[in-house]
Amino acid sequence: MNYDPRSWAVHKGSDHPFDQAAPAIDNGADRLDPVRYTSKAFFDAEFDKVFAKTWLLAAPSSDLPEPGDWVKHDIGPESFIIVRGEDGKVHAHYNVCPHRGSRLVTTEMGSQDSFTCPFHSWRFGLDGKNEKVTDADTFQPGVLCHGTDLTSVRAEEAAGMVFISMSDEVMPLAEFLAPILPMLETYAIDKMHVVQHRRSDWAANWKGGIDAFYESYHLHAIHPQTMGVIDDRTHIDLFENGLSRQFVPMAQPNSHFPDQEGINPGIAMLLADAGVDPDSFTGTAMESRAAVSQAKRDRAEKIGLDYSHFSDAQLTDATIFGIFPHMQIGCHPEAVFLHRFKPHESDPEQFTYETTIMYRHVDAPGYGAPGWMGLGDEVDVTGATRPEVVHTVLGEPPGMGEVLDQDSDLLPIVQKGARSRGFNGPLWCEQEARLRHFHVELDRWLAK
Repeated sequence: MNYDPRSWAVHKGSDHPFDQAAPAIDNGADRLDPVRYTSKAFFDAEFDKVFAKTWLLAAPSSDLPEPGDWVKHDIGPESFIIVRGEDGKVHAHYNVCPHRGSRLVTTEMGSQDSFTCPFHSWRFGLDGKNEKVTDADTFQPGVLCHGTDLTSVRAEEAAGMVFISMSDEVMPLAEFLAPILPMLETYAIDKMHVVQHRRSDWAANWKGGIDAFYESYHLHAIHPQTMGVIDDRTHIDLFENGLSRQFVPMAQPNSHFPDQEGINPGIAMLLADAGVDPDSFTGTAMESRAAVSQAKRDRAEKIGLDYSHFSDAQLTDATIFGIFPHMQIGCHPEAVFLHRFKPHESDPEQFTYETTIMYRHVDAPGYGAPGWMGLGDEVDVTGATRPEVVHTVLGEPPGMGEVLDQDSDLLPIVQKGARSRGFNGPLWCEQEARLRHFHVELDRWLAK
């Protein structure tokens, strides 16, 4: 191989443990059949053999602070209730009454001490146990003995997030996440709260979403407005279980950007966000990244935040983690972005893109939500108000900001190409190593 996806000097001179490269994984050079993006049979197998058997991100823990707090989680044809029990643990149940199959909840979230079916008023506790069968004496004993409790699934928490699995045989969550869990924990996601939650239906296969978000090779072509401030010279690590990590340098230009030295408006904004006056900054664009990290350290010390465990790259870059099968988490000390690519309930050429932005509020002078988060002035960043979920349907502009709107416009075009007789499957370069790693893991599960 003449190119190493970890060869760029993202961590030049760093001996910080967080920055150390993982052992290389060779996933080969096969060209995969594009039927995986269009076939209904392939799509159905994915849900039965992958989604039904792996860990799925259901909610941030901050959405379930007290007993009785619950959220609804829908994916594919299934719906779940995720609830904090009286025992303080998280429980998860299929959102379906065992009597006649009615959904129990239809809103996004709430808080209550039990769940009552809207059809015949059967009632269930937070732990899923049946508390009431209406007119129980009218049932033959042999009917009710089949079971009147909700059907529960595995639910575990890690790094401030709640995961569920439909499989009793899935490995413990901490074991599954082991290669990246200590890294995720450095960001203290459990101290963050949701400041924006959006869903948008896109006309593409869910893996098209994964493919687009798992690489920065496309930035110069699709998102030219980012070229002055987001570099495509990244560092990529691959781990077992289909997990991956990518450092995307910020506060320095893309390799395709013509001016590698000047302080452009985007870099000036990042300097200002960190507390550096861009007008008096005398360094070049290739020195601004170091200035941002040092400024963030200085500010953190003044306001009592402990940034001592962060590497410089963590303070400046977007550190992105891919979690198989359908998640990506973009991490920063101030905020994290939870991305989920959720397959449609029946159509292989549609998916729902869901993004949840979480922010750590600190009431201190000079500290606030960075401009790159794209939050409007109307957004409550204090955590006092949990924003509602905004869902835009197919054909409706996502309204998620310029970059994501560009992605939503492009993916249906890529999806159409996947159906062409002239397309024989993707040709991935090493900048797209995370894509190949994901697809190899997907095929491993499908072969079981």
